[in-house]
Amino acid sequence: MVVFPEARIDYFISEDVPYLDLTSEVLGVADQAGEMEYYTREECVLAGTDVVRRIARNLGCEVVAVRFDGDRIAAGESFMTLRGPASALHQVWKVGLNTFDHLSAVATKTRQMVDAAHEANPRCEILTTRKSMPGAKDLLTAAVRAGGAWPHRLGLSETVLVFDHHIAFLGGFDAFVERLPEVKRRCVEKKLFVEAGEEQARILARACVDGIQFDKVPVERLASLVEELRAIDPHLTLIAAGGINPGNAAAYAATGVDGLATTAPFSAKPLDMSVRMRPVG
Repeated sequence: MVVFPEARIDYFISEDVPYLDLTSEVLGVADQAGEMEYYTREECVLAGTDVVRRIARNLGCEVVAVRFDGDRIAAGESFMTLRGPASALHQVWKVGLNTFDHLSAVATKTRQMVDAAHEANPRCEILTTRKSMPGAKDLLTAAVRAGGAWPHRLGLSETVLVFDHHIAFLGGFDAFVERLPEVKRRCVEKKLFVEAGEEQARILARACVDGIQFDKVPVERLASLVEELRAIDPHLTLIAAGGINPGNAAAYAATGVDGLATTAPFSAKPLDMSVRMRPVG
């Protein structure tokens, strides 16, 4: 489960409700007891429940019923019910809805890709890159996990992944290969991954890197390359990247790679969700 500090939850609230629910106060219904039910008009994979549940509780609402992140929700089905004063329900309403329809969209698209990849190759995982909206990494990571995928790398401090940009500072690819034993010694507890094209991948496999991330290698050439590299080093981890989407995830997974690095889930269109609200008592 992704950890959200209390300050983060308070920020989500203050962004939409900096002071009070002015409309409910003006109408004189702020303290009237009510119930609110979130539902979806589209079939989806649910995400955002932990965040919205905490938002609701911080605003004084009781969570009466809730489904879990990762649950498949049918069109027309409700997935969270809250009770509380009308002003509190209205304060939760939009911030909760925005959380649900954006994160559930990402989770749903993620699940489509995961299912497609696993059907073609059960050992191939979907890995979402760090190319996401700034300031939303925690929310998007939670949505990706709800959809069954894994974060590729959450930041520069997490893994060692060498790109062309790094290699340029070392004097080029040949100079980098010469320095690989020295570089590997520095990694100690970390694995060394390199992004590479076809010819570079063959050289790197023989140089005993831990993993190779293919840079836009066409799917029709990838299967034979994977087979060739596995013959050189059976323990090599292989990741396909560049243009991976729901339409080609199965084809790339079928090549035998271990993972598909993608940004596709982050562009999911928000789902059509809404609430039903009514007075009680």
